Amino acid sequence: MPRNNPTSLWESLATTGNLCARVLVGADASASWGELAAGSVLGGPGSQLQGRSVLLATIDQFTAIAALIELDGVARRIVLCPPDLPLEHLAFVADTAVVDLIVSDRDVPESIRSRIESIVPLSVEILPKVFDRSSQIETEWILLTSGTTGLPKLVVHTLASLAGAIEHRDPSFPVVWSTFYDIRRYGGLQIFLRAALTGASLVLKGAQESLGDFLARAGANKVTHISGTPSHWRRALMSSSAGLISPEYVRLSGEISDQAILTHLQQQYPQAKVAHAFASTEAGVAFVVNDGSMGFPAEMVGNTPNVEMKVEGFTLRIRSNRTASRYLGEDSRPLRDEDGFVNTGDALELRDGRFYFVGRQDGTINVGGLKVHPEEVEAVINRHPGVSMSLVRTKKSPITGALVVADVVLQTAPQPGDGGAQSLQNDILHFCRGELARHKVPVTINFVPSLPVAESGKLVRPHA
Repeated sequence: MPRNNPTSLWESLATTGNLCARVLVGADASASWGELAAGSVLGGPGSQLQGRSVLLATIDQFTAIAALIELDGVARRIVLCPPDLPLEHLAFVADTAVVDLIVSDRDVPESIRSRIESIVPLSVEILPKVFDRSSQIETEWILLTSGTTGLPKLVVHTLASLAGAIEHRDPSFPVVWSTFYDIRRYGGLQIFLRAALTGASLVLKGAQESLGDFLARAGANKVTHISGTPSHWRRALMSSSAGLISPEYVRLSGEISDQAILTHLQQQYPQAKVAHAFASTEAGVAFVVNDGSMGFPAEMVGNTPNVEMKVEGFTLRIRSNRTASRYLGEDSRPLRDEDGFVNTGDALELRDGRFYFVGRQDGTINVGGLKVHPEEVEAVINRHPGVSMSLVRTKKSPITGALVVADVVLQTAPQPGDGGAQSLQNDILHFCRGELARHKVPVTINFVPSLPVAESGKLVRPHA
């Protein structure tokens, strides 16, 4: 971790130079890192927060960051509640994490109030506050990720594991980070910590801010580094506001980065380095690929500093000090195997000395006993020059059990009545037949105006 392994986020900020020149910019508020380190939105972390399990549930990312700076090193456990967590799951989260207190800027349902000791309200502004930080503990950071039962899984990290991939940088070169992610999820939290722990500025997306308004504000704040999922970036490139930013560094993670999106980003931002990272909430950040191509060189397995990787059964497994320690909950399965490796569930294919991600183990479509990874088909469809993005799903069949169907968002919608739609559908199918095995070719191409993208930035995939 940068800055000689600080025990808390606050300590890192307190020992980072030039704090007044680096700012956190929200949609409705902004402050320097120095103001955040010296101020309080909680009235100071008093005795009621010391050593407690705290659920942090805020509407705004800016307020969440201010609270995190106060809570880390003071609270025993911080549960980061993402804004889209269904209310009916809140009780499960509070019980599983043995929550004592809720820190929030919104109304808390009555059903939860009876389960906790008290609610600590957040201030809408940062108040000057001097408090004693001499007694510090290693706080558990609890992140939520999707579970197979519909209930979220609670993943246990520490600041050390979350910041394990963050390296020192030259502070003389000003960096302004931004992200399409929410900082209460792993991908966004990485960018927040990267900015906070290295003395960079950070521009946050507002809770109700449109994509166009966010890109305009990011451009006005001269964002130099920006991250998001491939789906985030596909939506951004479809926006007329895409040209309002001029980043030096573009980063993708969270979904498979196919060649189409990498190429489109390099064409849109020729001055930028375009990189894609492999990371997950459980496995942490494993590696970053900077060569402009999808997949990663096979030589990275066994030769990546501070990370051990192996491929077993065509599935990637990771062991490092960046991985989470465990899941919370009495009935939770082990997060790591007996050798300490996390099974990522991501299927790989080796071709010509390079590994390519083909999809999730649990997301395949079974066509007459033959497996189809939707992401593999999407990667082909997305390379068609008329396509912006696609989603491959299953359709029931009385003969094969399932068939492959693709919903496609076009670069430019064909004019109705001129036969262009049918011609383009045929052209995309012809393109697929030249690249895919017969059982992987969609039986139907549906043109749709948009595709659903979850708050996590990933395509919403229906159950196969």
